[in-house]
Amino acid sequence: MRHRLSRLRLRHKPAHSNSMQRNLATSLILYESIRTTKKRAQVVRPIVERLITIAKKKEPRLAIREINRVVVHENASKKMMEVLKDRFRKRQSGFTRMVPVGARHGDGAKLVTLMLLDGDEVISESSQSPP
Repeated sequence: MRHRLSRLRLRHKPAHSNSMQRNLATSLILYESIRTTKKRAQVVRPIVERLITIAKKKEPRLAIREINRVVVHENASKKMMEVLKDRFRKRQSGFTRMVPVGARHGDGAKLVTLMLLDGDEVISESSQSPP
């Protein structure tokens, strides 16, 4: 039986799935925006959010060690500690946004753009001016 087994998983072998998740997380940190399928974005989003939280809350040497366990490029951990940590210092969570793009032509998979937010700016409904 499959009771209470809902998890965000990719349908690949575990080694391939883990390397894909690490590569997607690294690309999102380095380029701040990636276009991928909806399922892959849902899987990688909590990983990146957890890494940003680690960078904000832990001591720098410990944070770098934990970040380097996930990311595959040394510039990603540098950017995390120097740029993203300061950008999101006032924000508690919700560092990423998924924007639907459409469907892929070949197989019809739903595509989204997963991006990092701009930081301390919080846009509320009342502060927006009508067009």
